[in-house]
Amino acid sequence: MIVITGAAGFIGSALAAYLNELGETALVLVDDFSRTDKQPNWRTKRYRFAVERTDFIDWLRAYRREVQVIFHLGARTDTTSRDEAVFDELNLRFSQALWQVAADNSIPVFYASSAATYGDGSQGFSDDEALLPKLHPLNPYARSKHAFDLWVLAQPQNPPRWAGFKLFNVFGPNEYHKGRMASVVWHGYNQIRQTGRLRLFRSHRPDYRDGEQRRDFIYVKDVVKVLVHAWQHSLPSGIYNLGTGQARTFLDLAHALFTAMEREPTIEFIDTPADIRDSYQYFTQAEMGKLRAAGYTAPFTSLEEAVQDYVKEYLLPEPRVW
Repeated sequence: MIVITGAAGFIGSALAAYLNELGETALVLVDDFSRTDKQPNWRTKRYRFAVERTDFIDWLRAYRREVQVIFHLGARTDTTSRDEAVFDELNLRFSQALWQVAADNSIPVFYASSAATYGDGSQGFSDDEALLPKLHPLNPYARSKHAFDLWVLAQPQNPPRWAGFKLFNVFGPNEYHKGRMASVVWHGYNQIRQTGRLRLFRSHRPDYRDGEQRRDFIYVKDVVKVLVHAWQHSLPSGIYNLGTGQARTFLDLAHALFTAMEREPTIEFIDTPADIRDSYQYFTQAEMGKLRAAGYTAPFTSLEEAVQDYVKEYLLPEPRVW
């Protein structure tokens, strides 16, 4: 069986969809299934078990001999929350318990870390594990992800194969429930439909013009392909960046959206909210040499192609899940 934690969420449900397309149906979906707004993400998937997150560690101990692999994608992802205790429980201690059962029973684990662990980017975006202790994440979410990365590297016993992926700016179908934490593409699409214009954050730094903040945007379909490749092609264990390796401006993204929606661009700039201004990243770009050297050679979808696919295939005329 193939376990997916966070299976009712964005990337987890996209992974389930991709595995179903590959003919894999012996899936174990793990999440807090109480949220009705996330039900469309997982209800139509083909799977064997749906396990509540609070029951999962006991379930895993009971079914450990039948589990082929764990994709650990479940996490509290709200970067604006300041509740350290919640992140410590859900993102650190739960992950550690899962890891220990997997290590004891030789189950491969592939998990989601985050590019937010790079903080303000002043230390660069290298996934060289020797450099990880130098990073200074800027919020509790990022600190919890960084703490788990460091904990993993310090373990004397690990699963037989494992990899952590520092995900950059992921967007695509099945993110509709994420509210404020959904991608700029999803929010931008809704703004354009409702108002005919798109609002972007104004730059509050003199070295960046408005709209020229840059991010490494990666389509969720590319993310899940890397995850499955890591499992099926024996990716060497370690921590890897997962972006496209090419930073693009928010203006690039805006024009891609207007083009996909067949509308003339109308862009306005607004102040970055005060509660995230100090931790706002102006530039992210994954260094992808490590993953490429490990044997992943498939191209990543360009921003324009990805936005076109997302809008045409999943958002128009009404949002649908993958």
